[in-house]
Amino acid sequence: MPREIELLGFYMPTLLPIFLLAFALQWGIDSVLGRLGFYVHVWHPALFRFSLFVCLLGAMGLALYR
Repeated sequence: MPREIELLGFYMPTLLPIFLLAFALQWGIDSVLGRLGFYVHVWHPALFRFSLFVCLLGAMGLALYR
C-alpha cells in the first residue's frame, strides 16, 4: 500500500482518509448509542467516545497496512 495518495495533484498521507472515515463511523455509532441510552451505563462518556475512535482508527489502519 502506498504511503501517499495523490488527489488532484496533492499528495496526502494514506491515513488521512482512514482518519476521516473512522471519525464518520464513530460519529454515527455515537449517535446511535446516544439514542439508545447507552451512555447512562458508561462511567466516562467522553473517554468511551475517544476510545471507540482510537479502536476504529487502529483497526482500519492495521487492515490497510497488513
